[in-house]
Amino acid sequence: MSSDEDSEEWEPPELKAQKRTARAPAAGEKKAAAKRGAKPKEPNVPKEPNASKLTRAPKPSAPCKPRVSFIVSEDYEADEGPSLPLPGLRAKKEEVEDFTFDEPCLKKQKTTGSSSGHPTALPPSEAHALRNELNMNWDLIEVLSILTCVKPWVCVNIIMLLREENTVPFMVRYRKEMINHMDADAVRDVQLVYEELCALAKKTQSVIQTLRKDGVLTAELEQNLRSCRSADELDHVYSPYKKGSKLSKARRAKELGLEGAALALIDTPHTLDLREWVKPGTKGLSSVEEVATGVVHILADMMAKDTETLTFVKTLIFLIVVAQCLVFFCQTLAINRGESLKILTVKVNILDRVKSDFTGWCINNRWRPKTFARDELREIIRNAVEDSYKRLILPFLTRTYRTKLTSAAEKESIAMFVRNLRQRLLVCPVRGSVILGVDPGFRHGCKLAFLSPTGQILHTDVVYLHNSGQQKEAEKLRHLVTKYSCTRVVIGNGTACRETEAFFADLISRRYFHPLDVSYCITNEAGASIYSVSPEAVKEMPDLDPNLRSAVSIGRRVQDPLAELVKIDPKHIGIGTYQHDVSVGALKAALDSVVQECVSFVGVDINICSETLMRHVAGLNVGRARNIAEWREHNGPFFNREQLKLVKGLGPKTYQQCAGFIRINPQTLKSAASSPYPVPSVPEKSAVKKGKGKTCVNIPASFNPLDQTCIHPESYHVAQRFLSFVGGSADQIGTAGLQQCVESKVKTSSVEELARTMDTTLETLKLIIDGLTQPPGFDIRQNFGQADFKRGIVSMRDLQVGAVLTGRVDNTTLFGAFVDIGVGRSGLIHKSNITLDKLPVSQRRRSLALGPGERVEVRVLNVDPQRGRIALDLIRVLQ
Repeated sequence: MSSDEDSEEWEPPELKAQKRTARAPAAGEKKAAAKRGAKPKEPNVPKEPNASKLTRAPKPSAPCKPRVSFIVSEDYEADEGPSLPLPGLRAKKEEVEDFTFDEPCLKKQKTTGSSSGHPTALPPSEAHALRNELNMNWDLIEVLSILTCVKPWVCVNIIMLLREENTVPFMVRYRKEMINHMDADAVRDVQLVYEELCALAKKTQSVIQTLRKDGVLTAELEQNLRSCRSADELDHVYSPYKKGSKLSKARRAKELGLEGAALALIDTPHTLDLREWVKPGTKGLSSVEEVATGVVHILADMMAKDTETLTFVKTLIFLIVVAQCLVFFCQTLAINRGESLKILTVKVNILDRVKSDFTGWCINNRWRPKTFARDELREIIRNAVEDSYKRLILPFLTRTYRTKLTSAAEKESIAMFVRNLRQRLLVCPVRGSVILGVDPGFRHGCKLAFLSPTGQILHTDVVYLHNSGQQKEAEKLRHLVTKYSCTRVVIGNGTACRETEAFFADLISRRYFHPLDVSYCITNEAGASIYSVSPEAVKEMPDLDPNLRSAVSIGRRVQDPLAELVKIDPKHIGIGTYQHDVSVGALKAALDSVVQECVSFVGVDINICSETLMRHVAGLNVGRARNIAEWREHNGPFFNREQLKLVKGLGPKTYQQCAGFIRINPQTLKSAASSPYPVPSVPEKSAVKKGKGKTCVNIPASFNPLDQTCIHPESYHVAQRFLSFVGGSADQIGTAGLQQCVESKVKTSSVEELARTMDTTLETLKLIIDGLTQPPGFDIRQNFGQADFKRGIVSMRDLQVGAVLTGRVDNTTLFGAFVDIGVGRSGLIHKSNITLDKLPVSQRRRSLALGPGERVEVRVLNVDPQRGRIALDLIRVLQ
């Protein structure tokens, strides 16, 4: 490998950041490798060669770092392992049942077979501008469609919706026809790839301007730059021209004037005489051999930057390497960490057969001379092909491959975080009872927080249950439990958890709290201590000690998990794996998005929700949530959604995005009837925004029953027509009478016919029917599992191999799922024991497999008390 070429081996992001500014991630490269099904125009795509086999290289004799090698082997059959569709090959249709922990998730996106999703026809001029807005040599919509496996018309709609500042929750709920019923994860995937392509185009334009300023930009170079579809490709083309980099061999040869000879060797070799290019006394031109060497370097550079050549070699190399390297998918981030810590070295070894196939294709196809060429000229072409492959293309492919593998691993790790967080946030709340939150401890005692059914702090205290004088502390505890009629105890799973659980279990077994029927549960307290000293906690509980704030947080996590967990940075909740090895920005963006999705789809009661919860509603942010809270404080409760327009900073677009996710609960309004705040009159608001006057609006102060539903205000006129059509009224929302009226109409006429009658879309009418027939206070979380309360304790020594138990999934990883079975240690269901026949049909996909909060029935396979490990087998998922 030449020392003066930019062909360094791939390095993990942590190590590379110490040497140079981090480059943008490859724009959807993993998606391209995994999902591309369209066949690009390219000649002679090779037949699928044998896939690869990964082995570890022998340990070096000298005491140095162990080296992990990815070695391509001949003895691996393509049908023995997973394979990915690649550029130039037609992808096989994947079945929904292809569930396996060994393969990265190929996200299913419903983009076909929808009766109500229709392409949106843009004017030709606007469509042309959209497809070519990035000023690249590829079609934006076509590339986006290929990378995401989403139909082009859906990609067009999503881009237009994003440009109009629509949020993902709003699109998923209220624009289903435009996005063809895609879920939030799929829409976010399209958004991410679109943003990556835009970033690539912006970076390309910056590179072009830099090269033009340096005076080295040529028309050919500009076309090569604008043809790049990933940051790696762009860096590969741009690296020889970077400031501070050594002059490449090809550029030195070009400066000697040998580019004409190189082009003639391909186009008109019968006229080429290398002796005519010899200039005695000039370094690099003093002999025919030096001239031939310069021509080789120029041709090698041309080959390494040729789009068709790169496409061919990528197809060839990734057919061999990618499939079997998927077994390293779950180890990828760990290997990168070991390399960044200088504990491991990693190298990709490729079969020599790949080189021979590539050389043959180049000599006989792409770089074959157009006319007769003498043997010595053909030898120059062969040398150029071999030099290009060894010195330029192979290092580039190695870097690209490892970048793709790392990107795929990061995306799957982030997807695991997203799945776990979503299910943790959507755990069903425990309502209607006083809850005692306990932050257990030894030396500093157990911190107690009694919470009202609405989450208000009734009392806080500290008891020392694990020191001398336990009887006195027990009496104190009984007095407090009886005083506040508390029947639910929530214990954090931190230090002294098991001892505290044993203490409560003993009291309950002796009916110490009689006549109260007390039960307890264990909950994950990850992040509670961090939250207790955060500005949010100080603002909410200024007079409480941080330890007592932790007890409050522990209790509220069971009382209303969503409302409490949104106050904590998602990465501190204790979900997922390898959070320190993935992109901080990408992880934060993904987790923030899923929090917004959960909060929005559940909905918030605008008159009682916290400012922290409110800021996660689609369309709102910190400033707008603060303005709503201040308006509520000065003017009293909101009587209808329209009053949101009176809040400073809430313009028409913000109102459109958030209104459908905000609820006006009539019960809350009744409780606020005795509020000291004056009832707001019919005010007028005139605001100035960006220099333009805002029209005055008159807002009524009466309650609208539709405001308690998921129906968007833009569809109220349709809802009113539908109510009149079925013979009901808005005051009957959620009643059995209205449900019967709606059901009879639906039985008489199909929903599709009713939608045509109402002059609306099918999805809008379905949403209206749901909003009108769901009972008051409907919560989508009621279909999810709730915390398991118990009265007795079980320990590891009570477990027997073969015992069948029920438990709740605590966390999931790429190698299995951890299940809390109530013995103080979570048991592991290895991925090999999570099979299709044990999963519900709706969960037979990697992205919908076991997740936190799900109740499962398991069988004990092995118990290792010394190591504190329990092996479990999944029997079934409890619905």
